[in-house]
Amino acid sequence: MEEFVVYVLYSEKFDETYTGFTANLLKRFKSHNYLAKSGYTIKFRPWKVIHVEFFNEKKDAMKREQFLKTGQGRLFIKSLIK
Repeated sequence: MEEFVVYVLYSEKFDETYTGFTANLLKRFKSHNYLAKSGYTIKFRPWKVIHVEFFNEKKDAMKREQFLKTGQGRLFIKSLIK
């Protein structure tokens, strides 16, 4: 059974966050921090993982990711940083 991870990255240097989901957190994290040559996250390196949540169903992970991108979700993420 595949497991899905919703994650929140934080760039202390730029005080930026990024929220996403994946089936392979280590590979995705490596991409955000080292491998990617383009995209939003390359501008704010280095990133650190500040929050993860695990899901058995992709739809549940996607739903949680979308929530974390709402105003209420961003307040939750800010509380993690402080």
